[in-house]
Amino acid sequence: MLQVVSFMFNPFQENTYLLFDETAECVIFDPGCHTAAEQKILKDYIAQNNLTPVRLINTHCHIDHIFGNTFVANKYGLGLEIHKNELPLLEAAVYQGKMWGINVEPSPQPSRFLTEKDTIQFGNTTLEILFTPGHSPASLSFYCREAKIVIAGDVLFRESIGRTDLPGGNYQTLIYSIRTKLLTLDDDVIVYSGHGPSTTIGYERTHNPFLQ
Repeated sequence: MLQVVSFMFNPFQENTYLLFDETAECVIFDPGCHTAAEQKILKDYIAQNNLTPVRLINTHCHIDHIFGNTFVANKYGLGLEIHKNELPLLEAAVYQGKMWGINVEPSPQPSRFLTEKDTIQFGNTTLEILFTPGHSPASLSFYCREAKIVIAGDVLFRESIGRTDLPGGNYQTLIYSIRTKLLTLDDDVIVYSGHGPSTTIGYERTHNPFLQ
C-alpha cells in the first residue's frame, strides 16, 4: 500500500514528499531541506523506517524545491530526474538564490529527463506522469491510479493555483494544464501540493475560485 509522508522545509515552507510502499523502496520528491537540521529530519525518518531511496525527482526546479538535491543525491547515490525544459531553472538556481538573499548549493545535473510518456516504477508502485506546465516551463505531476493520489508540485493548491509571474510562468497555460490533466481525475483523488495542505480534485472542482 502506497504511503505519502510530507516535510515542510526552508523559508518558503515547501513540502518535500517521500512515497513508499510495502517493499520499503521510496522516491524523494522535491527535497527542499536547506539546513543541516532539515537534512537530518529527512535522513532520520528514512533510517528509522528502514526505507531505501531509489529515485530523486523534481516536479519543477524553482529554488525552494531543489535546495536538498545535492544532499540527497550524495547521501543515497541517486541521479536527479526532471523534465528537460526545467534545466534552465535548475542551472539558474544559484543566481536566483542571490536575488532572494539565500544561499543555494548548486544542484547536480540531471541523470535522466522525464517525459509524459514515461512512468515512475518503484517497489510495487507505478506513477503516471502528467505534463502540467504554467507555473514553470515544464512542471510535472505524478499520479498513482491505484492509490488515487497525485503529487502536483506548485500547479494546484487548496483553493488556489501556482503563481505565474516567475520566469517560465504563464497563467493561461497553467489553467489549461489544470483543466485538461488534473480535473480529468476522479473527485476523490488526493492532491499533494508543493505548499500548504493536501486537498482533493473534487473539492477544487467545486471550491477553487480560479477554476469556476
